[in-house]
Amino acid sequence: MYITVADFIAEWKKEAGLTQKLMDGLTDDSLKQQVYPEGRTLGSIVWHFTVNIPDYLAEFGLEIDRIGTEENVPSSAQEIAAAFKDVSAEAARVIQEQWKDETLRQVQKAFGRQESNASILMGLIKHIVHHRGQATVLMRQAGLKPAWIYGPAKEDWMEMGIQPRL
Repeated sequence: MYITVADFIAEWKKEAGLTQKLMDGLTDDSLKQQVYPEGRTLGSIVWHFTVNIPDYLAEFGLEIDRIGTEENVPSSAQEIAAAFKDVSAEAARVIQEQWKDETLRQVQKAFGRQESNASILMGLIKHIVHHRGQATVLMRQAGLKPAWIYGPAKEDWMEMGIQPRL
């Protein structure tokens, strides 16, 4: 759990950097990848968690500009990656400016239960990590090498001279 805003910001920047690596590896064609015909596309998943950042923060009392809607998914991977970079930096700035360490201990209603603001911020990171995992699978299905996030992809193992487990 986060005790200080600085604790959260450090974790946010680390996770945003890992997510940015994933975003930077997307291609325009890969954005169309789906697990099944009625399912979300890779583009809609990464756009969802990008536009959700300011929506989520605003829901819990932070003043931040919204960047778009989930329905208007850009067709450019570069545009989505740039939007994520901008919004993740803006989120860090807004949280640092508007919340204090004491604010993290305050409790408010979130998703039908009482949660501390620290837990609410942790939930935002977990939401992105959840969708980042989905995106990694879709990237592989689209023929892309996923970014090294919490561990190497099979190609990274092979570059290190280690036979990957398949």
